[in-house]
Amino acid sequence: MKDSYLPIRPFLVTLIVLMLTSVGVRAQNTGEDFVSNLHKFRVSSYVALDAYYRFSASNDSGTLNEIVSGINAANDAMNVVAGNTENILSPQQVESLNKEFDKFKSLMRDNINDVRKNGYPDLRLVSDMANQAQAMSDMAADLYRVALESNQTNPRVDAARSAAVMMAEMMARYSVRTNSSTAQTFQGAPTDSALDEQARQFDALLAQTIKGGADGELKSNLDDVSAKWQFIRSSYINFNERNVGFVIDRYSKGILAGLDNVIGILLSQS
Repeated sequence: MKDSYLPIRPFLVTLIVLMLTSVGVRAQNTGEDFVSNLHKFRVSSYVALDAYYRFSASNDSGTLNEIVSGINAANDAMNVVAGNTENILSPQQVESLNKEFDKFKSLMRDNINDVRKNGYPDLRLVSDMANQAQAMSDMAADLYRVALESNQTNPRVDAARSAAVMMAEMMARYSVRTNSSTAQTFQGAPTDSALDEQARQFDALLAQTIKGGADGELKSNLDDVSAKWQFIRSSYINFNERNVGFVIDRYSKGILAGLDNVIGILLSQS
């Protein structure tokens, strides 16, 4: 049984080192680069949270690797945001978000170590991390809206980014429901919409992204996103019914990848 713990240790060491590393300052970035990385930060944080909920039930190295990947992606994006030279946000605003992210990383580390030590999560610690994730997300959303005021973006890009964040949050919240040990955590703030309502909001955001027509690679990606969404939509609408969690997770990630491609194509056409 001891051997089963060995593959996971390199990832755990990587995660601990990463969480103790301060966000640095990188080269200058454009307004679009800033907004893009603030968006990636939001999505990647939810992806890491989704992976944690699955890890809390499985305790396997592959899922831990997903947490590390999500945190690394969020860290890289925050690195760019922290190195902003466009005066889009004040240093104080960026530092506030960075501090919230540091708290989230610390709680993620503690929760992972707790699962590794005991074999199951401490619901109080998980709840603390979920609440921190919500607070961080709310702050990032507010700063994203401020950043958009200083950087004009294609409305379809804005819709696609909003759809991606919505999907990432839905994915994390659904992941809670498929793990009985954490089912009472991360239900969102009291004012948050239920998963079925978020699914309908995603419908509208996807429709806005599609509006305006498409051909070639853009059409192919939009068709793929739409097909994947139609396959899992009823699971999000009827979230209290028992479904195959890993299928929902896989298709949700496919939608995120497709929307990322759509955003890239739309930006290249601007």
